[in-house]
Amino acid sequence: MDFDRLIRERYSVRAYLSKPVEEEKLRKVLEAAVLAPTAANRQAFRLIVISTSGREEELKRIYAKNWFTQAPYVICACSLPSESWTRKDGKNYGDVDIAIVMDHLILAAADQGLGTCWVGAFDPQAASEVLNLPDDVEPVAFTPLGYPADEPGDKKRKKLDELVKYETW
Repeated sequence: MDFDRLIRERYSVRAYLSKPVEEEKLRKVLEAAVLAPTAANRQAFRLIVISTSGREEELKRIYAKNWFTQAPYVICACSLPSESWTRKDGKNYGDVDIAIVMDHLILAAADQGLGTCWVGAFDPQAASEVLNLPDDVEPVAFTPLGYPADEPGDKKRKKLDELVKYETW
């Protein structure tokens, strides 16, 4: 799919088929995420690929919506703040890096005909417990990964001139 079509057609999927995701497609999605640029190329992130089969109730501790565990996989993007680049004023870029990684991942998934839905409203304590995360690893975002069972709705976006300024504010 060409890029313009890809970014226009990608949507947040909230219903998934139980159809398995082919290993090759999963690998392409993960490789795209690994190619994401990160601050100072530190790559201070880790992705956890979780098979949902048989773990639905446990995973619902992280995020309780039924569609969260319908897809064959849920992916957690974790930051390693101690390894992330930090700007001179103290701004740690771990969250920025995760955003770029997740963007690459969800666009690659859409290109493979797969659906995703960025989930930030999860329980971080439950995520740490369920995924057995070390203390220095922060879960930042989740997404199911599977074949969509729903259809995209209309995209509601503000107009370009509301969001873009030139030269100054």
